[in-house]
Order: sequence, then C-alpha cells, then structure tokens
Amino acid sequence: MENRPAEYPATLDTTDWAALNTAQRIKHLEIEGYVLLPSVIDQATVAAIKAELDELPTIGTDYSENQRGHSNVQWSNSPNSIDLIANPTITSFLETLFGDELVVTSCVFALSRPGHPGIAIHTDAQPYGSKIFGMQSSAPKLMRVLWYLDDLTPAKAPLLVLPHSHLSMHSDANPYKRYLTHPESVMICCPAGSAAIINQSVFHANYPNRSQEDRRLLAIAYRPAWSPPIVAVPDWPQDKVAALPPPVRKLFKSLNTANFDFNVPNRPTNMANEAPGINPSRWNV
Repeated sequence: MENRPAEYPATLDTTDWAALNTAQRIKHLEIEGYVLLPSVIDQATVAAIKAELDELPTIGTDYSENQRGHSNVQWSNSPNSIDLIANPTITSFLETLFGDELVVTSCVFALSRPGHPGIAIHTDAQPYGSKIFGMQSSAPKLMRVLWYLDDLTPAKAPLLVLPHSHLSMHSDANPYKRYLTHPESVMICCPAGSAAIINQSVFHANYPNRSQEDRRLLAIAYRPAWSPPIVAVPDWPQDKVAALPPPVRKLFKSLNTANFDFNVPNRPTNMANEAPGINPSRWNV
C-alpha cells in the first residue's frame, strides 16, 4: 500500500456524544453514517478484555505487519470479550434501530501497532460479495460496532469517517472503491471502553498509529434478521454455538436467517396503517 503523507487533512469531531439521547443517536447514525457511545464499559472490564485479546495469535495484513488481526474471537477462550457481544447498552440500541432481532455475523480483534500506516478508506458493504469480505458482506443492512480498548488520540490510529458517504448515488461512492485520503474526512477520538457504530456502507478507515503504544479494537457486526446475504453462506458450527453463554448464543442465529416474504403481493391483506420506524418525526422523540 502506498504510504500516506506525514500530515493530511483531518477535522476532529467535537460532538458531545454523552448528551445525545437514543433518537438523536439514531439520527446521527442514519445521516452521518456513524455514532459514538462513549465509555460504555468500565476500565476494569477493558483491562480484562485486553488481557484476553493479547493472548490471541494475530496475523499481519498484506500491506503491514503492524496491522494485525484474529477472526472469530467468539470461539476463543476469551469470556469477557465474548460477553461483550451481548452488551445490553449496544444490543438494546441496535434492536431499537433495526426494530428486529439481531444476527451477529462476525467478531474480529484488530491490533494497530506503532508504525501502522493507516487503513485505506473503504466500505464494508460489498453488495455482490468480494474476495476480501466474502458473500456475508452482501447483506443490505448491517452495522459494525467498534469497541476501542485503548484511548484514541490523534496519534494513536483514531477512527476516520467520511460523513454522509453512504447516502451518495455518485460513482465515487461505488462501495468497491478505496481511497488513500480524503480532504473532508473526520477524525473520531474517544476514551477506552467506548463503542463506535458505523453503517457498513459509509466510507471509513483508521489513521496511522504514530504513537508508541498499541491500539486494540474488537469489531462485532450485527444485522437485522430480515437482511440476509444475497446467497446462502456457510453457517456457524452448531456445537460451538451451543457452548456460548445464553445471552450471546441467541445472537448467533443462522447466518442465512431471512425474515422477509419473497412472495409479497402488490396489495397484501391486513396491511398496517402506521410504521413508527419510518416516521419522518422519528428523530424528534
């Protein structure tokens, strides 16, 4: 990957995240493409999760040995990390956002070491699948929860987002495109224990890690039950799902869960006369 310039445009997001109520968080997520829930878990829990994740083997990416990862954390001996998947603050918010049951599709540990050059600006939405993300990324609606386990500072691989980019119809918003930098990107910093939620279709990345410390992240993807990938995908191993704690296990539904009616007629019987989830006023609650 081409090296990023030593300095490049970044506008620090100064939103007072703690002041937002649920409706305002949904509005920010739906319009801007991201939202931050600050300090969701305490520092003792953060420390316990970091200790578990530091024991996991990681693999470097094809562009930098300093950007490393471990997939399927849910199958590892990491009880505090696994419990985080069912964190009630996050699952309650997502259930309100989706108005549907949740289906977890991935749980990945990402480690950005000092010297990490930054991730290319990209989307996680690949509507026809891709070599990188497989067919699971073809699900039309999906949110990724990014748990930051180290303080994000401007020097320590903070989150980069290009606001509103998930709404664009322009060819520049082709979800398969990648960018080195963008002059209107924003930088999101936060204390350890915070969770950023991003729309899979928003262009995002992280900045380089110019600090002398590691930056740890646990990324967990959730979709609504009505929003499956466009083709059947290999499912979770049921013996491993059965071994998960009950609150987590219920989120590991079949990856092919598809709660929609393919044969819906033009004018079905018993149609509803209201739908609060698409009210123009839903952001004003």
